[in-house]
Amino acid sequence: MNNRLEIDDLKVFATIVRKGSLAGAAREMGLSAAYVTKRLQILESLLKTQLLHRSTRRMALTEDGERTYEWAGKILNEVNLFVDEISSTRVSPRGPLHISCAVGFGPNFIAPAVSALRGKYPELEIRFEIFDRPIDLIADGFDIDIIQGERPAAQHIARRLASNVRVLCASPEYIKRHGMPKTPSDLLTHECLVIKSREHPFGVWTLKNGKHYETVKVTGMMSSNSGEVVLQWGLDGWGILLRSYWRVKDMLSDGRLVRVLPEWEQEAHVWASYPIRLVNSAKLRVCVEFLADFLSSRGLPEP
Repeated sequence: MNNRLEIDDLKVFATIVRKGSLAGAAREMGLSAAYVTKRLQILESLLKTQLLHRSTRRMALTEDGERTYEWAGKILNEVNLFVDEISSTRVSPRGPLHISCAVGFGPNFIAPAVSALRGKYPELEIRFEIFDRPIDLIADGFDIDIIQGERPAAQHIARRLASNVRVLCASPEYIKRHGMPKTPSDLLTHECLVIKSREHPFGVWTLKNGKHYETVKVTGMMSSNSGEVVLQWGLDGWGILLRSYWRVKDMLSDGRLVRVLPEWEQEAHVWASYPIRLVNSAKLRVCVEFLADFLSSRGLPEP
C-alpha cells in the first residue's frame, strides 16, 4: 500500500470537517460517499490514528483529528501559495479561491462582486460562503474573509476595501409615537431593533460623535441575525435600528426613515482579511484589488 501522504486526502479530510459529514463533503467535491470514506480510512491508516468519532447522528474530531485539521489547513495553504508563485497566476489568477463574508453584507454587495470577479477571471474556482459566526481563515480554509466594522484581529493581515458608517434611524410613525432621543443614553428607554452580528456583541452599540465615543447596551422586543429583516421592522415602525448608511440612504431621502441622533454614528468600514501578505500571492492581490474597485463603482466611498 502507498504509505505517502496524499494532498488530495488532506483536502478530503478538511472538507469533511468543514461540511460536518462525509456525505456533505462528497456532494461538494463531486465524489461518491464511498470514495470519500475510503480516502479517510487511508489517511487514518497512514497516520495510525482515528481522526473522527462517527455515529449515526453526529461526527466529532478526535484530539489527533483536531491537530490534523490544523496542519491540513496550513499545508493546503502552502501548496496553493506554491502554485500561485510558480504558475501563470502572476498574470491571470486561476485555481481555487475561497471567500467568506458576513450575512448582512454578503448577498447585496459581495455576491455581485464575486460574480463580476468570475466573469473577468474565468479560470478561478470560487467558493463563496456566508456566515453569522466568526471565521478562522486557516482552520476554515478561506483565502479572504470580508467583514464590516472594526479592523480585523491583529493575527491576520487586512486591507480596507471601502469606508462606511452605520446610522441610527426609525420610521416617522415610531418617532411620532415615542419621541426623538436627544442623547445616546435616551436609547435605553426606546425599543431598539438589534441585529445579531458576528462582529459585535449582541445589543452593544458603540457610537461616535467626532472624537467622542459612547457605548450603550440597548434592548428591545425584536431582534434578528438578518439586517434586512430588522430594516423591514424599522420601516414597519417597531423601533430604532442601526444600519449601514449605504443601505438606508434612499429611505432617508424619500422620508420612509428619519435619522435619529444624526450627529452620532458607528464606524463600519469594509475590510478584506487574509492570512498572507498580498505581495506573496498574485492571485490574492488581484482579487482584493478587484473587490475594492467593484465596491467603489457601486457607490461605497473609497478607503
